[in-house]
Amino acid sequence: MDIQSYLDRIGYRGPLTPTAETLRALQVAHLETVPFENLSIHAHQPIVLDDESLFDKVVARRRGGFCYELNGIFAALLRALGFQVTMLSAAVARGDGTFGPDFDHMALQVNLEERWLADVGFGDSFRDPLRLDERGEQPEGTRTFRIDEDGGHLLLLRRDSSEEPWQPQYRFTLQSYEFPDYAGMCHFHQTSPESHFTRQTLCSLATPEGRVTLSGMKLITTRGGERQERVLASEEERSTLLRKMFGVVV
Repeated sequence: MDIQSYLDRIGYRGPLTPTAETLRALQVAHLETVPFENLSIHAHQPIVLDDESLFDKVVARRRGGFCYELNGIFAALLRALGFQVTMLSAAVARGDGTFGPDFDHMALQVNLEERWLADVGFGDSFRDPLRLDERGEQPEGTRTFRIDEDGGHLLLLRRDSSEEPWQPQYRFTLQSYEFPDYAGMCHFHQTSPESHFTRQTLCSLATPEGRVTLSGMKLITTRGGERQERVLASEEERSTLLRKMFGVVV
C-alpha cells in the first residue's frame, strides 16, 4: 500500500494516528474526493475485488466505484495506518419495508476505544462514522442517525428532520468477512437487470455544502438542503461534467 499516494488522492494532510478523530477526517476526505459511481459496469469493465486492483482503479486512475470497491480499498488504507478493521455484510432496505440479500452492501467496523461503523460506499448517507454501541440518536447537521438492535441484526436508521419518520437504511451483523464472500453479489450487481446498478449510470460526490450527482443525463445539485435538477444536452456535455466535476474519465 502506497499510503502517501492514497492520501494525496483524497487530499488528506491531517494526523495519521489511529484515533476516532483521524477516522472521521479520513472518511469525510474520502467522501468529498472519491465518487460513488457505477460507470465501470456500463462500460463493461470487470470489477476485481482485491487490494491491488482497487488501488489501481481508485488511486492510480483516480476513479470511484460502488460499495465493495470504495469500502474495500478504504479498509486497506485504514489497516495500513494501524486501524483494526472488519468488513461487514449488510442488507439494504427496500421501499416496501423488506431488505435485500446478505452481501448486498459492504460496510466497515473499526475498533478503537469504542467500536465505530464506517462507510464511504453508500452514497448520500452519514459523513461521520457512527458509534456502533450507541443506541441513542447520533445527530449530523439537520439529519439524525440511529443504530437499533433488530433480532440478530443491527439496523441503521436515518431521519432527515424531527418532523419526518425514521427510515431504515440497511441491517447488518458484526461477523467478519473477506473479499471472496462478496463475489456473488458483486457479480449480480454488475450483470443482473434486476440490479439498480445496471439500469442507469450514476456518479455522485459529497460536497461541503451538500452533494452533486450525475444520474443518467440529469445533473442534480444539492446545497444547504435545496435541490436543483438539469437535463443535459448531450453525451459530450455529460463526459465534460464527469471530467470537470468528478475527475472521472472512463
